[in-house]
Amino acid sequence: MATPVPEPDTISRPPDGRPLDQQPAWRQDFPIDWPQDHYVERRDFVKFLTLTSLAFAVGQLWIAGKSWLRSSELPPDAKRIASAGDLAVGASLVFDYPREHDACILVRLSEGEYVAFSQKCTHLSCAVIPRPDQGVFHCPCHEGSFELRTGKVIAGPPPRPLPRIVLRIDADAIYATGVETTTV
Repeated sequence: MATPVPEPDTISRPPDGRPLDQQPAWRQDFPIDWPQDHYVERRDFVKFLTLTSLAFAVGQLWIAGKSWLRSSELPPDAKRIASAGDLAVGASLVFDYPREHDACILVRLSEGEYVAFSQKCTHLSCAVIPRPDQGVFHCPCHEGSFELRTGKVIAGPPPRPLPRIVLRIDADAIYATGVETTTV
């Protein structure tokens, strides 16, 4: 009478492949059935896929909800920053906008030309420093650089441009009227 040969996937074997009599004593106390350990039931796989899909769906709903709440916020009020004569060409001024502790920086590029951006680097929120002679905002934390006129990334790890502060010049006063954020 012939003995049936068991399927290779159903035979318990140690992970290092040595025979059972050559295994250390602790292996008998903590046996690992490798063929069964790598077996995943269809029900467990479907459960994993369902829970993962549910997590992604909840994450997307969370992002959509936060975006909707952000879009329903009122635009910030206009805020007087400085007088046009307060800054010399190439000089800068730090101010808070739209909320207190939201540091921004105003730079006078030429006679009658001003730009303002958030002072927080888009990489890790370090304070950027204007260098008008080089035409850049410089982030000393990780050597990031942004164009002085546009706020676009020139070098370093920042992932997106600096948020631009919209300016309005009335007579002799400079006002911040809004914030423009871009991803490119």
